[in-house]
Amino acid sequence: MATGQGGQGTPGTPRVLRAMNDRAALDLLVAQGPLTRTQIGALTGLSKPTASQLLGRLEAAGLVRTTGNVTGRPGPNAQLYEVNPDAAYVAALAVDQCGITAAVADVTGRVLGEERVGTDAVEEDAPPKTAQLVASAVDGALDKAGLTRERLHGAVIGTPGALDPQTGVLRYAPHLPGWHARALKDELAGVLGVPIVIENDVNLAAVAEQHGGAAQDFDDFVLVWADEGVGAAIVLGGQVLRGATGGAGEIGYMPLPGAPLARGGDRDAARPDAGGGFQRLVGSPSIVELAREYGGADVRTVDEALDDDRVRAEVARRLATGLAAVVAVVDPRLVVLSGEVAQVGGEPLRELVEEEFTGLALPRPEIRISNIEGNPILTGALHTALAEARNAVFDTA
Repeated sequence: MATGQGGQGTPGTPRVLRAMNDRAALDLLVAQGPLTRTQIGALTGLSKPTASQLLGRLEAAGLVRTTGNVTGRPGPNAQLYEVNPDAAYVAALAVDQCGITAAVADVTGRVLGEERVGTDAVEEDAPPKTAQLVASAVDGALDKAGLTRERLHGAVIGTPGALDPQTGVLRYAPHLPGWHARALKDELAGVLGVPIVIENDVNLAAVAEQHGGAAQDFDDFVLVWADEGVGAAIVLGGQVLRGATGGAGEIGYMPLPGAPLARGGDRDAARPDAGGGFQRLVGSPSIVELAREYGGADVRTVDEALDDDRVRAEVARRLATGLAAVVAVVDPRLVVLSGEVAQVGGEPLRELVEEEFTGLALPRPEIRISNIEGNPILTGALHTALAEARNAVFDTA
């Protein structure tokens, strides 16, 4: 049998066709749960003998296992097959200014352990502190899952900002001290002993929306994250747009009427309480500040601020102004509003933003509020880590 470089089968050879059938069956088992041989054959179009050979092959490789029988129907009981959860384990992490949240899941996507560590969990002078914080969070999640680092296949870390593909330096996140070393990715991979992916947190929130949230079935959409920080994920043709330096979607810097220009480079402009641009209009601290200007001297939270109809209307106007600039350039079918501001403002805020688009000479995308439960950044990191692991361990070629 002809093979290509690295022993990979030539397209169209039996080896490649078998691998394609294996992957189709494994994806079905992940998506639909335990299935019988007959069900797998029907869903993949494979004959019973071929489906039997496939399942025998995958069981021998440790990728599937039997999990009981179908009962309560005429004829012999049919065996059920499922993906073997032990085939791979992954870690997903979400980083913020106050700490790191880590989750560990098996290859089926079932979360087995979760841990939160604050930035004070490691001594300030501990070298390198960032790597030790990541290790502490992952180890805590692994311990709850009853696993060790040796069982991990890989990890995906969601952080504010983005790695510059040219330099490897994390940009647009000056408020994360210790995360800007050129060797950061190598340090993290070294301490965990597995491949590491570092991805922008808002991009990961968009991945979560694509898989199980408001953006399912949309290939062209923008997710706008309004929280302490402000950013966007731009998805075109189903792919996240990153830009030359990883900064696509950093709309917090975007100059808009009513906001001071973001000057002073990364170190100043991206701070939630400083700088300028769109972030100074719709970031959480600015909304609290707006409510105080409207007479709410005791307002401390976004919840309290958006209780005021006047504040909510002004925030909607500001959001719509920024969205109009994005829509004019990207022309998405959908805009998803996420982050604290969107979650607190909810449907009343969404309706006001939508109304602000009335009469504008622009495309009018559908506007939705994120409906992801829990931490969307952690959820997106988990989806990304699982995709990486499955691409590797489910490849039987």
